[in-house]
Amino acid sequence: MAAGADPAGLVRHEFIFETAPFPECHASTIAESSGGLVAAWFGGTREGRADVGIWLARHLQGRWTPPVEVAHGVQYAKADGTLVRHPCWNPALYQVSGGPLLLFYKVGPSPREWWGMIMRSTDGGQSWSEPIRLPEGISGPVKNKPVRLDGVLLCGSSTEDQGWRVHFESTADGGRTWQRTDAVNDGRTIAAIQPSILFHPGGRLQALGRSRQGKLWESWSADQGRTWSALALTELPNPNSGTDAATLRDGRHVLVYNHTARGRSPLNVAVSSDGKEWKAALALETEPGEYSYPAVIQTGDGMVRVTYTWKRQRIRHAVIDADRLDLRRIAGGQWPSLP
Repeated sequence: MAAGADPAGLVRHEFIFETAPFPECHASTIAESSGGLVAAWFGGTREGRADVGIWLARHLQGRWTPPVEVAHGVQYAKADGTLVRHPCWNPALYQVSGGPLLLFYKVGPSPREWWGMIMRSTDGGQSWSEPIRLPEGISGPVKNKPVRLDGVLLCGSSTEDQGWRVHFESTADGGRTWQRTDAVNDGRTIAAIQPSILFHPGGRLQALGRSRQGKLWESWSADQGRTWSALALTELPNPNSGTDAATLRDGRHVLVYNHTARGRSPLNVAVSSDGKEWKAALALETEPGEYSYPAVIQTGDGMVRVTYTWKRQRIRHAVIDADRLDLRRIAGGQWPSLP
């Protein structure tokens, strides 16, 4: 986005921090806790390095607190007493209604070998429980936030060890016990990961996410996420980069993604009433560089909140008034010009 530009609907655009004790950061998540907004991401020397941990900031009295590291990948000690540390990956925050704030994240040498972890906070992210490893074969929400269905948390998840394959995990007791679906794709015809889940009339669910086929993929469920349709490619481009989406309280859906076949700029916001026809809303970033891995929620004040990676150096936070967006139809996958 050009300096000084003020697209319709963009209320605020800010960095969560200006300086930090890590050179790189990525994969943010945001939630509205009982004590206010909380954001987290992974940060360290470089993605995949052993010093990469999970960092967090809270929004208090109109300002973000300085980043603090709340989780790391130290798992156990070798026989000689030296510590073994693995990188952390892809945090996902979720505020349980009337319960704790959950922090899911991954630990492991790579996305093909990582495992799921969970921590809990009862004071809005100020302090955290000891980390607990999730059961074997359970990753938790692999990038994007879970959704709640009649007391059950449904998590979009995926694996990368046998091709890129999507599956769904659910927990009815806040992450203590789990159920998991089979993979819904073969990992080759459409190589897909990192689902977001949307709500539709009649109890239908839609999943959207990232693929290696140059477009976003979608799948549908009519039975509360127990089974899903075969994955299909949408007309929206995807440059092999993470996305996120959310259903707003008025029933519309908002999608944040890179509307390009290559690179990770621009970073775009689109809106749909049916999950099929998407309308261009605004471009959060248009300059060269990496602007990627968004997270999106709607907060109690009705505003849409987006956090995302800014050049791997900082995490940016955007506040959007969805009622003021200037919507234009995306036809044939072409993003229309916006003011």
